[in-house]
Amino acid sequence: MTSPATAFAINEVRLPSGDAWLYGDLALPVGFSALVLFAHGSGSGRHSARNRQVAQRLQQRGIGTLLFDLLTMQEEQVDLQTREHRFDIPLLTRRMQDATLWVSQQPALAHARIGYFGASTGSAAALIAAARLGPRVGAVVSRGGRPDLAGPVALAAVTAPTLLIVGGADHGVIELNQQALRTMQCEKELAIVPGATHLFEEHGALEQVSALAGDWFSSHLARVEAT
Repeated sequence: MTSPATAFAINEVRLPSGDAWLYGDLALPVGFSALVLFAHGSGSGRHSARNRQVAQRLQQRGIGTLLFDLLTMQEEQVDLQTREHRFDIPLLTRRMQDATLWVSQQPALAHARIGYFGASTGSAAALIAAARLGPRVGAVVSRGGRPDLAGPVALAAVTAPTLLIVGGADHGVIELNQQALRTMQCEKELAIVPGATHLFEEHGALEQVSALAGDWFSSHLARVEAT
C-alpha cells in the first residue's frame, strides 16, 4: 500500500550542460525540503537498479531525488567501447555542477537543501563539485566510491558532512576510502557494511546502504536548513 509520503509522480526532466542535454528522473514527495542528486558510477546511469532502490528509500523519508544520466546517449555508446568517459572526472564534475545550477533555477526546487549521493567514480565527481560549491551542498554520501580520484586538494576543501560507505569485502577500495577520509577536514564518517562486495549485491547489503544514507541526509540536510 502506498503511504501519503510516497504518493507522488516521477517526472522526466532535461538538464542543459554545455552543448549537451542530460535526461533525469525527478521525484518530489509532498512537503520535501531536501533534494539529493545522484552521481552514478562507471558504466551506470539513472536506470541503475541499485541507485533507484536507494532513491526510493529516501523518497519514503520525504526527501526528493534527482537521478540523471551524467553521459549523453552518444557518450554512453562510446564509453561502452573505450571506457574513456566513466573516468573523465572533470567532465562528470561539470555535469554535477550544471545539474545543481539547474535545480537552483527551478522555482519549485530553489528552496531545497542539496545533497549528493555518489557511486564508484561518480563519488569523486560529487566530492569535487561539493568542494567547489561550498555551502550550497549540505551533505554527501558515497557508496562503494573512489573518493581518492577527487585528489587531496579537493578532498581537503569539502565542507559538506560526508559519509563514505564501503563493503567489508571490497578489498582495496576500503583502503582508498580510509586514505581519503584522513585527508578530509569536514565532518566525516566511514561506514563498512560487513560481508558486502563492491556492488552490494549480498542479501540485505543495499538495505543497509539505504538506511545509512537516509539517516545521514535526514540528519544533516535538516540541520543545515534549520541554521
